[in-house]
Amino acid sequence: MRIKDILHTIEQLAPLPLQEDFDNAGVQIGDINQEAKGALLCLDVTEKVIEEALALDCNLIISHHPLLFHSFKSLTPKTYIERCVIEAVKNDIVIYAAHTNLDNAMDGVNYKLAEMLGLQNVKVLSPTKNCLLKLVTFVPESHAEVVRNALFNAGAGTIGDYDSCSYNVHGEGTFKAGDNTNPYVGEIGRLHFESEIRIETVLPKYKQKDVMRALVATHPYEEPAFDFYPLVNSWDQTGSGIVGSLSEPMLEQEFLYMLKDIFNLQCLKHSPFTGREIRDVALCGGSGAFMISDAIHYGADAFITGEAKYNDFFDVENKLLLAVIGHYESEICTKEILLDVISKKYPNFTVHLSVVDRNPVNYLYLPAVD
Repeated sequence: MRIKDILHTIEQLAPLPLQEDFDNAGVQIGDINQEAKGALLCLDVTEKVIEEALALDCNLIISHHPLLFHSFKSLTPKTYIERCVIEAVKNDIVIYAAHTNLDNAMDGVNYKLAEMLGLQNVKVLSPTKNCLLKLVTFVPESHAEVVRNALFNAGAGTIGDYDSCSYNVHGEGTFKAGDNTNPYVGEIGRLHFESEIRIETVLPKYKQKDVMRALVATHPYEEPAFDFYPLVNSWDQTGSGIVGSLSEPMLEQEFLYMLKDIFNLQCLKHSPFTGREIRDVALCGGSGAFMISDAIHYGADAFITGEAKYNDFFDVENKLLLAVIGHYESEICTKEILLDVISKKYPNFTVHLSVVDRNPVNYLYLPAVD
């Protein structure tokens, strides 16, 4: 098994096109065609993590946060990032990041946080926009089922929890084959009428090439007719943040203590109490304060994230309870997500959770002064 096989499995859950424009998810360093010896999972790549991978004989490190965000003009040991790059290259270690693509994916980071909280009826808070296409193609009746199934297997036809979705209309197509053609039906030089099915289905943009390959491979015509149309519909399966409901409403202070227990927090920050019970909860792991307005617009009673600025605690204006649990604390679950994905596909492959991957934010507790 090669490293690229492991990474392909991850990208089936969190396709790279789901990452935000600013991001640098994917392969950071190394040759993915080499044999996979073992994988080490972490939140951040540090020198200690590189050392840990070497000690465990792992030639693949999968992190949530990308090690590389900015380009280099030189590569020297002056920063921890450059030292990590040098050591990884020297030891043939592949470094891969599943970042905002994992944040935005169905069953990604925010879904995991919702699961930890026991939220029910979860859905994406801000669905991805401008990423869907509609495919329209025309197939002879004899091949309609084969082509449809090929399109579905390639990733088309999923709407919410429904798959194999399409619309089909019977009609009649016409064509005249030229001298240099080899028509499936009809005769060269004569106008032909064929009973056809117009098949319409939807797909994410990033699956366009796969779907088109499936269409061409199964369509009997030399020159199949098809069109891709961009859709303005939101894609509700992916996007930023999650919203769901607690099984029972909770008092605000009770809710905060629950967060402390679930996420093993030393402390958390929160906005002033609103005096209302908490039932509908919105969340976004990491630096998710940009979604506060979405949570308010939805009507959530509370919004959980990893980081927020000073003014964010004012801006909620008694509209909801803002709970800030820490960036590291809100995303450490990524290791468990990746472990589950890899282990299900490759149960005999060695995967380790980093034990040296630590929160870079430290807390100093000062005794009260009388």
